[in-house]
Amino acid sequence: MTKKTPFNKVLVANRGEIARRIIRSARAAGYRTAAVYSDADAGALHVREADQAIHVGPAPARESYSCIERLIEAAQRSGADAVHPGYGFLAENAGFARACREAGLVFIGPPAEAIAAMGDKAEAKRRMQAAGVPCIPGYEGEDQSDASLHAAAEKLGFPVMIKAAAGGGGRGMRLARSDREFADRLRSARAEARAAFGDDRLLLERAIARARHVEIQILADRYGNAVHLGERDCSVQRRHQKIIEEAPSPAVTAELRARMGAAAVAATKAIGYEGAGTLEFLLDGAGEYYFMEMNTRLQGEHPVTEALTGLDLVELQLRVASGEALALRQEDVRFSGHAIEVRLCAESPEKSFLPQSGAIALWREPEHLRVEHALESGATVPPHYDSMIAKLIAHGATREDARRRLLAGLQDTVVLGIGTNQAFLARCLAHPAFADGGATTAFVDEHLAELLPPDAEPEQAALAALLLYATARGGAPVSPLAPRLPIPLRFEMDDHALDATVVRRDRARFDVSIGAQVFEMELLELEAPVFRFRCAGVAERAVFHRDGAKLSFHCRGRPHAVADLTWAATRRGGEEAADGKVVSATTGRVAAILVAVGDEVQKGQPLLTLEAMKMEHMHCAPVAGKVTAIHVAAGEQVPAGRLLAEIATGAADRGGARPAPHSHRTHR
Repeated sequence: MTKKTPFNKVLVANRGEIARRIIRSARAAGYRTAAVYSDADAGALHVREADQAIHVGPAPARESYSCIERLIEAAQRSGADAVHPGYGFLAENAGFARACREAGLVFIGPPAEAIAAMGDKAEAKRRMQAAGVPCIPGYEGEDQSDASLHAAAEKLGFPVMIKAAAGGGGRGMRLARSDREFADRLRSARAEARAAFGDDRLLLERAIARARHVEIQILADRYGNAVHLGERDCSVQRRHQKIIEEAPSPAVTAELRARMGAAAVAATKAIGYEGAGTLEFLLDGAGEYYFMEMNTRLQGEHPVTEALTGLDLVELQLRVASGEALALRQEDVRFSGHAIEVRLCAESPEKSFLPQSGAIALWREPEHLRVEHALESGATVPPHYDSMIAKLIAHGATREDARRRLLAGLQDTVVLGIGTNQAFLARCLAHPAFADGGATTAFVDEHLAELLPPDAEPEQAALAALLLYATARGGAPVSPLAPRLPIPLRFEMDDHALDATVVRRDRARFDVSIGAQVFEMELLELEAPVFRFRCAGVAERAVFHRDGAKLSFHCRGRPHAVADLTWAATRRGGEEAADGKVVSATTGRVAAILVAVGDEVQKGQPLLTLEAMKMEHMHCAPVAGKVTAIHVAAGEQVPAGRLLAEIATGAADRGGARPAPHSHRTHR
């Protein structure tokens, strides 16, 4: 018996590149679309591309994209008869799926009961164990006292992974490497789980060192049919969050794929699942796999599966939600070539992956790659949502074909005006361990020093000086009638202060000195945003943007940020943190305040946490002393540079450096 649930218009309850991705396939399938937007996204691309757009509230997610009542009302106002949750915010919220059903809306995703069954990670593990799916040894007990959890950790043996029972995606996840670390990691995980999911229950798992993170994509209909679409390897992660995904996995054989796929399909059928979903596993060095969790939604990395299979997973979601039976049998699924995806994030890898927000001065996407994004020149990346701003996907006949194409396309991508992990990702793709297919979940930690972009080459600093000089008058070269005198410049490039001297030899040729090195440079073309130059007989091209004293340019596959300090007052050095003032390292919401006025604190002691772009950022005491003032309240939204707290300290404590935020976590 078929059970049809036809619909004509889809409300996409998400934002950014996710909403654009859903809108694209829905339109191709003949459906009308409606978007939702917060105050921060009023002019966003997904708003302009949908047939309709409905305002759902202010910028914070809790009051807009995560407010079930407002989203249901938006669907009703638009005349939509179906809702697609995307793959963030409420995509795995059983209450949202249930509310859609009660409002007479088709929820394009699994039934609320299936979401609930797998949404509680402890319950999900129990179900998988009952179904015979291998699970990581751990603790999923009801006793959540610190003492019981500590005893369970000791029984498991360190290192131990602490996880939020009600969540996923890395939020509320901490690794305790030793007994000494456990109490602090437990407190941090519990606080983040409570803030993220409204539920501070935790589970423990034995940490598997140097494992592979391998997930199986499944599709199921409401008639009991289910297939798997192979695996994706998501081992390259920072802070437990995926940044590079590929299919197939270099570590999975055809025989292992069949075994893992069969286990995933059996688990899917056991819970009455419907639609697209993913079962995530850890694969150890001996080839044994262990269930971690099920994501009851489409994953952000689904494009690599689409590249291999030629299937449109969003279109298949729409078909299943309307009541069609799967037309695919397992033997119909074919794989072609290799695909790799990188996640371009607005963050600073050099500063512990601190998120960045602000305006994009210039955006240019590469040719020959699939790019999922919602960016354009002049767009603003708000601080309220995830730091991921684009996904770049390459497909090739072989893994090396895909890797080489993705690296070239990534280096051709231009994002100016805001810091990103672009250079970091390029170094990951180029690293021998990744190129050889040997990267595990320990890859980033083991090779971090090699993956962080090095300081800019002196020649690039000379280019920055020439750009500052040549664009000083609105982008036009200095008049050839000007005296040929040395022009001193002082600027900051990628957070390093530099001094330079520019001497014009004729209209187009210059001598640029950086320290003791002198570079002979020739200006070939200067018409924003293009800058062509010749140095040491080699002609090259850069793309740039200048706004007053701020200059950003992209050259040799890497962006650089420059600030002209020639006429600026002398900058304060590292002594500014020794005054005991704690300022916000980023724009964000005060998630927790851990001390009170009058408390004695030690240098490095956690004071408060900020939540920005779905990450937690601990701010610590720069010096030892007494807390004399706290200038913010829990829940308050604060800008970068805001004075948060003050610590009174004696002269003996002076000289400390400003602490770098840590404990970053992202949920996607």
